[in-house]
Amino acid sequence: MNADEAREVAARRVEAAHRDAEQRIALAQSFYPEPLRGYGRAEIAFLRWEIERGVLDHDTGSPWWRAINDRLLHDKLEAALLHAAGEGAAAPPRARLWSEFLSAPSPAAWYRAHNRSIVSGYLDHQALAEAEIPAERMMINVTLMRVLFTHALVAHPALALGRFGLIGRWPADPRGSAVRLFLDLRDVFPQRYPLQDVPIAALLAAEGRIPRAMDYGLIVPKLTPVYAFAAQQLDEPAVTTLIADGNPCYAGLRIKRSDLATDRIIRLIARLTHPAAR
Repeated sequence: MNADEAREVAARRVEAAHRDAEQRIALAQSFYPEPLRGYGRAEIAFLRWEIERGVLDHDTGSPWWRAINDRLLHDKLEAALLHAAGEGAAAPPRARLWSEFLSAPSPAAWYRAHNRSIVSGYLDHQALAEAEIPAERMMINVTLMRVLFTHALVAHPALALGRFGLIGRWPADPRGSAVRLFLDLRDVFPQRYPLQDVPIAALLAAEGRIPRAMDYGLIVPKLTPVYAFAAQQLDEPAVTTLIADGNPCYAGLRIKRSDLATDRIIRLIARLTHPAAR
């Protein structure tokens, strides 16, 4: 099978799963053979959350969320087909990273492949995201900053956690259960799509204490270096255009500093885990 054939087969399989949630899940799981099944745990959990929210529904869901999931699924299927045919090196860049993961699996290789697919979808589908209400765009930005941060936890833990970097790889390993603390949004934002058109400040205020501390104590203070690290790791310089003045700005999101008001505990977390901390 050559690259053109793999691309066409992958596209047909993704299209066939548009109206069947269980088929979409089965396709996503099929990428991971039994020895690698654990690597798909967090991804499949997130996929189930998307389905439960309704964002992947073919008729009433979100064109943006569906486009991002389609991109991820397509890249994996294309890579698996070419890898099985011994043609992984001939795959286009996004699928090649997934083929490299299959050849030499590791948490860092998984994040690099996964995040390259996700980031390419973000960059290619900004117009779809701009059609979402501000509250949904906030969720979209939080999703991106969290998955880029977890990549840094694995591949550059001192950047993510400063003096506590030695413990960074364990909670971010996609095979473990702890990674859901970062990638599971069930307890963070409203769980039905579409969201009510509430102010972003109200959406943020509704976050639980632990997710809020993680987002605004651990992640937001480091967005500039984390996004720069992602740009280098993914060979995608445009990643750095998705933040402005240290705040997420994808799809025209505008956040007021007052919306990110932090308490003493959050400020302490930010200071203790700063990359320059000693």
